[in-house]
Amino acid sequence: MSKRPHTILVVGATGSVGRFVVAEALKQGYATRALVRNLDKAKTLPEGALAVVGDLTDAATLDRALAGTDAVVFTHGSNSTEEQAEAVDYGAVRSVLTALGDRSVRVALMTAIGMTKRDSIYNKENHGRDWKRRGERLLRASGLEYTIVRPAAFDYNAPDAHKLVMR
Repeated sequence: MSKRPHTILVVGATGSVGRFVVAEALKQGYATRALVRNLDKAKTLPEGALAVVGDLTDAATLDRALAGTDAVVFTHGSNSTEEQAEAVDYGAVRSVLTALGDRSVRVALMTAIGMTKRDSIYNKENHGRDWKRRGERLLRASGLEYTIVRPAAFDYNAPDAHKLVMR
């Protein structure tokens, strides 16, 4: 797949990272779809983004969101129980890949720094990194073109603190 994508679906579009991805995708000229749980969430989206209602844990609800897309950007995440980590951090990747079937799209998946540190406090609390790592494995095995990004905590910054810190 060498051509530049035209239509992007952002999973986690109304979250602390996804809202910036949606804005930048629009700025770059992409037709941008935002997967939302309900249309009330779409009120926070920038003008020009198309809100599409779906459940990221249920592949059957994703057909409309994925129809005609060239790329998927995952910025979703859970932060509570192990059940939520499995359903959201892993389940979203599984659901989207299932819904895509044999369609070929580019995928960018944001997980988290320290994915290989299974004994970290975060992972011990809810096994979130284990489930994110399993999502990464699904993507790698999919045969799709992909990029996996493992950022450290960079959201919830003040407007003047938006910067990359490479480690």
